[in-house]
Amino acid sequence: MPKLSKRALSIQASPTLAITAKANQMKAEGKDVVGFGAGEPDMDTPDFIKNAGIEAIQKGFTKYTASAGIMDLRKAIAEKLGRENSIAVEASQVVVSNGAKHSIANVCLALLDEGDEVIIPAPYWVSYPEIVKMAGGKPVILETDEDNGFRVPPKMLERAIGDKTKLVILCSPSNPTGAMYDREQLSELAAVLEKKDVFVLSDEIYEKLVYGGAKHVSIASLSPAMLAKTITVNGMSKAYSMTGWRIGYAAGPAAVMKAIDNIQSHGASNPASMSQKAALAAIRGDGADVERMRVEFEKRRDLMIAGLNAIEGISCLKPDGAFYAFPNVSRHFGKSFGGKPISNSTDFAAQLLEAEQVAVVPGADFGSPDHIRLSYATDLASIQKGLDRLKSFCSKLEAAPAAAAD
Repeated sequence: MPKLSKRALSIQASPTLAITAKANQMKAEGKDVVGFGAGEPDMDTPDFIKNAGIEAIQKGFTKYTASAGIMDLRKAIAEKLGRENSIAVEASQVVVSNGAKHSIANVCLALLDEGDEVIIPAPYWVSYPEIVKMAGGKPVILETDEDNGFRVPPKMLERAIGDKTKLVILCSPSNPTGAMYDREQLSELAAVLEKKDVFVLSDEIYEKLVYGGAKHVSIASLSPAMLAKTITVNGMSKAYSMTGWRIGYAAGPAAVMKAIDNIQSHGASNPASMSQKAALAAIRGDGADVERMRVEFEKRRDLMIAGLNAIEGISCLKPDGAFYAFPNVSRHFGKSFGGKPISNSTDFAAQLLEAEQVAVVPGADFGSPDHIRLSYATDLASIQKGLDRLKSFCSKLEAAPAAAAD
């Protein structure tokens, strides 16, 4: 039998989907699992958005569209970017895709040649390195930590950019940490990037889910130089609870977006027609449903972070946005549960699921082995139940026996 490609063999399966699948299997077996794995809002898609999709189907809007998306939607996205993000683009500079993940893949395929380097700050969304590798690029990981708030210091970024660097990926607010760059912090990064011959991919999928009075800023809005080298990626999944509708978009320099349109025309034809109509309704909406969800997520964040920091051996920074907590659990490494050692976050997550039926994602999958990720995109009662079980689990961990004296 012929072999699979080296590219296919180099790609790892999505750990978040794997954790979710295992948790769902346990639920199907009748087990009371608290799932903190999936990055998916638990709220339903607002009715006016669903009705727009239904109306599109009923009116027969079920055929192919232009590969880059229907013009009404591209215009609405361009207007949204100008109005809300101070990013000046034409509709022709917008390509609508099958989710933000598809948009990111399109960007990488359009920009990367074999061996081109892509700077990815860690902790990172699990798919960034894999998408880069699929496009023939080489991920270059910059490690951040709690001391710098999981944000890349400008000097670290400047040192990392080399002759082979083609692209820098930024995600603000971040998956998995929820960290966000304010205007001053982004401006310091922009001052570095403006001097370098690199592109920037700005993943802003969580832009509307920010808390505590924080204000989202798009790096493409900071200067004409940044606008000329930034591809802004966003989508409908998170803010509008439209994960299954699969609509994302990218906007950037005209030549890059033309290349992305060409790639998409061969790889996917076009996004689903009825989903595009639903997305158009969402973008044209008054934002009231988004704000209701944001307020609810903020309540959940506050409960989650307070509860995590109350557990002995766990510490967690308070995230500015998204719907994830990223606690440090490394103080429990070297302990054991029921005779099974806990050497890393993967052990911790596996034994937590087995012992207490709480599903979390190991931080190692995000490039940060001292942490676990918990999604608080679930109801308050489930969050409290999961926190209680996590506290119980940690209280039962046994310290490693002291080494015998010579």
